[in-house]
Amino acid sequence: MTTPQLKKELMETADIEAGIKASIQACSWQLHRSNLTMTVDYTIPNGAATHIAVAAVGWSEAAVIAKRCGLRWAGVWADHIPERIILMVVLAGKDGHLVLSTTVPDSKPELPSQAKTYPNASRPERHVHDMFGIIFKAHPDPRPWTRHQAWKADAYPLRRDFPVAGFPEQDTPADKTYQFIKMEGEDIYEVPVGPVHAGIIEPGHFRFHTIGEDMLRLEERLSYVHKGIEKIAQGRDIPGLIRLAARVSGDSSIAHSWAACQAVEHALDVVIPPRALALRAILAERERIANHCGDIGAICNDVGFSFAMVQFSALRERVQRLSMELFGHRLLMDCIQPGGVTRDLNADGIAAIMAEQHMLRTEVAELMPMILEYPSLQDRLRTTGIIPHETAVSLGTLGYVARANGIDYDLRRDAPYPPYASLEVRVPVYTEGDVAKRTRVRGDEIIVSTELIEKLLHPLPDGLIGTAITPNGRDVAGLGLVEGWRGETLAYVRLNEAGLVERYFPRDPSWFNWRALEELIHGNIIPDFPVCNKSINGSYAGHDL
Repeated sequence: MTTPQLKKELMETADIEAGIKASIQACSWQLHRSNLTMTVDYTIPNGAATHIAVAAVGWSEAAVIAKRCGLRWAGVWADHIPERIILMVVLAGKDGHLVLSTTVPDSKPELPSQAKTYPNASRPERHVHDMFGIIFKAHPDPRPWTRHQAWKADAYPLRRDFPVAGFPEQDTPADKTYQFIKMEGEDIYEVPVGPVHAGIIEPGHFRFHTIGEDMLRLEERLSYVHKGIEKIAQGRDIPGLIRLAARVSGDSSIAHSWAACQAVEHALDVVIPPRALALRAILAERERIANHCGDIGAICNDVGFSFAMVQFSALRERVQRLSMELFGHRLLMDCIQPGGVTRDLNADGIAAIMAEQHMLRTEVAELMPMILEYPSLQDRLRTTGIIPHETAVSLGTLGYVARANGIDYDLRRDAPYPPYASLEVRVPVYTEGDVAKRTRVRGDEIIVSTELIEKLLHPLPDGLIGTAITPNGRDVAGLGLVEGWRGETLAYVRLNEAGLVERYFPRDPSWFNWRALEELIHGNIIPDFPVCNKSINGSYAGHDL
C-alpha cells in the first residue's frame, strides 16, 4: 500500500497525465505506481482493452483510482476455475477500455465492494454474488438480486459443480421475503405494479411510493425470468454460442451476436474480410433504425398521440419487411456468424436498401418537426422524466439515455472498431435529459444511420463475406465491444483447447439504464410513468440472463 503523501503525489501526477495523455494510460500508470498490481497465471481476454491484474486487497482502492482518472464502470463478471474464482471488471474512458482482474479462493470468496465508488456496480455485484457466492464486503445493498427462490441461498448456479438443470422442485416458492425499501409518513401509499402486466411485455415489478399521484420513490425488481444464458453457454461450440447470443434479447440480436463474435475473433486472432464487416455494420444500423422507429411511435402513443404511433410503426414495418426479404429474418436473427455474415447483398439488394434510406430520411424529416413542435404533445414530453446530469454519469447510462443527458460518448466514434474506424460518425447530444430529448436523439440517430448505411454501400467492399474459424489448441479468451442501438454492448468469451465455450458473459446496456428509470420519476405523477418507462425502454431479457 502507499503512504498518504505518496498517494497525494500519485493523484496529482495522474491528474496531469489524464489531461495531457489519456485516462486509461493515467489509470494504468497510477495502479502500477501504487503497488496494487500482480502477475497472473490465468487466461486474460484479448481485444481492444488494456488488462491489469490487481491484488484482492487493493480491489476497492483500484476503483477509487479509476474514478479519479475519469473512467466509467462498465461491467463485471466472474469465472469459476475450481479452487478459485477470477473476477474481471471493465472500465471505459474516452481513449478506450481497461480490464481489471483479481482472484479469490472459492472456499472463502471475499472482495471489497466497488459499489461505494461506482453506484452502478451495485446490482451487477449482487448478480455475481447470487451466481458465484462472492461476498462483496461493505456492499451498500446486500440483498439478493437474481435469486428468486429458484435455488437455495448456499447454491451458486455458475459454479462448476452446479448442474445445468439445477435442483428443480415441483413448485418454486414465492419470492415473498424480498425486503423492498419502505417509506413512512402521513398520506404515503405503496403502489405495486407487476411483475405480471396487462400487456405482453416481460415481467418486472415496480414498487411506487406516492402522495396522491405524486411519485416519491420507485424501486424495481427484475430477473423474474432468469433464462440461464450464462450456464447453458458452457460446452457449446462457437456457432452454437453465436446462435445463443442472438437470443439474449430479441430486439438486439445483431448487437449481442456481433459482440460475441468479436470476442471469439479477438480470442483466436481472426481477421474478418472487409465486405463482411461492412455488412455487419449495415445490419447493426438497420437494427437501430427499426427499434428507434418503434420507440418514437410508442412514446407518443403513451401520451395519446396515436398519429405518430401509426406513422412510425409503418416505417418500422417497412424496414423489417425488407430485412426479411434480404436477410431472412425480420429481427435479423442468425445473420451474423463466426468469421463473417450469413447473407450477401447483390445489386438489386443494394438498390432496395438505398431507396429505403431515401424514403426514411424523407419521412423522418417530415415527421420529427411535427413531433417536436406539436404543443399538446410537447407539453407531455418536455420536462417530464428528467435525469440530472450527475446522476446519469454516476449510473453509467448508455446510448440514447446518456446522449440526451449531455454524455457525448459513442463506441463507433470514440473507440471505433472496423468498419467504423474508417467512417465519420455524427453523435447527437442534448443536455435537457427529459423524455422529449430522449425521443429527439432517436430521431436524429435514424438519420445518422441512413447516412452510414449509404457510405457503407457505396462502395460495398469486394471479397468474401466470411472466413473460417478454427480452435488453436489453447485456452483463450476475448472481449467484444459493440455500440448496439441501446448503447455499448459487451461480451466476454473464454474457449478451451477444443474451441468449446468455458465462459460466456453478455452485458446489455439495460443493466445501467434501468437504474436511471428509478431516478427520473421524482417530480412526476403516476400517469407519466408509462411514457418515462418507454423513453428508457430497458430490456428485461437483456438483464434477466
